[in-house]
Amino acid sequence: MASNAPRRVFAARLAGAGVFNPIGDKVGIVYDVVILFRLKGDPIAVGLVIEVPGHHRVFLPITRVTSIGGGQVIITGLVNIRRFQQRPGEILVLGQLLERKVTIKEDGRAATVLDAAIENTRGKEWRLTTLYVRTAKSPGHPQETVVLPSAEVSGLMAIPTQQGVQTLLAQVGDLKPADVADVLRDLPVDRMKAVARGLADERLADVLEELGDEDRVQIVSSLDIERAADVLDAMQPDDATDLVAELPPEQAAILLDRMTPDEAADVRRLLNYDDRTAGGLMTTEPIILPPESTIAQLLASARRADIPPALAAVTFVARPPLETPTGKFLGVVHIQRALREPPSTMIGSIIDTDMEVLDPADGIGTVTRLLATYNLTALPVVSDGSLLGAVSVDDVLDHLLPDDWRDADEDVTDKAVEDNHA
Repeated sequence: MASNAPRRVFAARLAGAGVFNPIGDKVGIVYDVVILFRLKGDPIAVGLVIEVPGHHRVFLPITRVTSIGGGQVIITGLVNIRRFQQRPGEILVLGQLLERKVTIKEDGRAATVLDAAIENTRGKEWRLTTLYVRTAKSPGHPQETVVLPSAEVSGLMAIPTQQGVQTLLAQVGDLKPADVADVLRDLPVDRMKAVARGLADERLADVLEELGDEDRVQIVSSLDIERAADVLDAMQPDDATDLVAELPPEQAAILLDRMTPDEAADVRRLLNYDDRTAGGLMTTEPIILPPESTIAQLLASARRADIPPALAAVTFVARPPLETPTGKFLGVVHIQRALREPPSTMIGSIIDTDMEVLDPADGIGTVTRLLATYNLTALPVVSDGSLLGAVSVDDVLDHLLPDDWRDADEDVTDKAVEDNHA
């Protein structure tokens, strides 16, 4: 977000603001702000409800917002046109939070919420930090309107008597996906499904990648078809493929038809390979750039939040088309090598052309040997001179460990690893 953009925006003033894509086309207007309460800390803003042409309201994740200011919202990426449906734990600021009765902690005065502000606290994270309230008239205190931090009032979150799922969602709000997966594994199946359904699509996709096959099949099967397809779209292609392969064939076919065409095509292609070959292990979405790209562009690509660390360490260089299967594969650029060059240097001048490449039919033993021999985090998978994808070390580890390694305790896992190396 630009440094001169406002860091705090009141929801009532944001309502009706135009929403524009990066090239300046208007895609809709802001209708409301969606937040989630947590047990500790300010509520998190998870997205906006925007009204697109035809009075159709859709959800826009806050991570897609690049700028708010001047009566407009600038976004990146495509807008999912599926109609907005409020999920458990979500609160609409304008629709549900305004007019809520609260108590000011300092002096115990009753007050009514008139407006609430979200604030960009770090990166793409927005929190509801500030309230504009009208106090009730009381002895010694005239009625007045004041602006104060949301933490200085009580009663903002009306906690229902049975609020187990919402409480769990609040508790896992700041956890890493692997830690959320650990929490879900310890829950009864029905509660696990309910909490999973309360997660945002991209968050749920990250968590599913950390769960075992049985748990993630149960969760995906509990979702409606449209949402399940959205979650699969958000997953890494290799993880989505592993999940689809575990589903009943009829359900898998329906989901593939509902996924976006490009994502479904990647999954269908990966399903053709045995899961213990380079083709079955690879992701079809590593960082791929043409040789004319600069070091600055390479580093910007490596900083993307959706790129796993193992893949961020290597950029694959190819001739267009850059979507897999690519044009002629030229080699790789290691990020450590790139960091030693000026930002304006073209990556074509520092390509490593000697890296071993994998054939999609190569077995996991070959993949493991090459990764270990050359101390690499990822290897290219190439066929007929085109890059098909890349195998990263984390995917190999997933397949070398026992099938139930995520559910096993540390001693059992350590023993299994020792047995594999005996």
